[in-house]
Amino acid sequence: MSLRRFVRGHPSWSAIETVVRSVVERYDRAPAGVRFLEADNWLSTPVVIDDALFVKVISQQNTLVHALFTTGRNLGAVASGTAGFFESFQSPAEMARHELEATKQMRELGLNTPEPIEAFEAEGYGAVVFEYLPAFRPLDSLNPKTESWVADALFAALRTLHDAGLAHGDLRAENVLLLDDELYFIDATSVDRDAQEGIRSYDLACALAAVEPILGARAAVAAAEPSYAMTDLLSAAEFLHFVQLRPDHDFAAAGLRGEIEHRATAE
Repeated sequence: MSLRRFVRGHPSWSAIETVVRSVVERYDRAPAGVRFLEADNWLSTPVVIDDALFVKVISQQNTLVHALFTTGRNLGAVASGTAGFFESFQSPAEMARHELEATKQMRELGLNTPEPIEAFEAEGYGAVVFEYLPAFRPLDSLNPKTESWVADALFAALRTLHDAGLAHGDLRAENVLLLDDELYFIDATSVDRDAQEGIRSYDLACALAAVEPILGARAAVAAAEPSYAMTDLLSAAEFLHFVQLRPDHDFAAAGLRGEIEHRATAE
């Protein structure tokens, strides 16, 4: 068994069958219409049922990996000059309930997300159920010549989240989806609401890091400016080196920081 497979903690087939059977019975779906998504996901096993329901099966190993990631991210936050603001979970069921509630909160603000349906526990595993979005594209698939408006929409949506005292905590290209010319958020993580300034800056840094490889540093910062003040962008710049350490972000941190500082001196 590879290290990556072990760390991910792929549930046994019997455990997955138990969770899937529970969902099939709850929502009167076809047990034959079950398939797994090919996804590089460390924190759950994603399953699609009847092309209508998207289910994340969360194991105790997934919860442990999340705690390890959380510790690493908090250390990075401290290195960026702020207290750690990520929170971990005690059980797979708690992890599932949090994602359901975080998604509900985003929808209540008018932001697009898959419809949150239910979170429950089965045989020690957590399961969270959402509507399945059938034909989505991740953010990094957009055409920069014809879909640059998506960047403006991303920063505007993020500002709506921040103004409500909430945060995403894991904003990256894979967690921003496009469907029918609409932008959707998925996979919010748990953050400490008492550390709003730090997590807000981190969120903004992650959004800039997601957009920069698509549009370039100048266009990324320009897209953020209608939604965020220059002081916000300068604070986010302090987190760019931390975000750059994450394996799921590949962007030009120096170019972004230089563009932000250039615009700040020009004001």
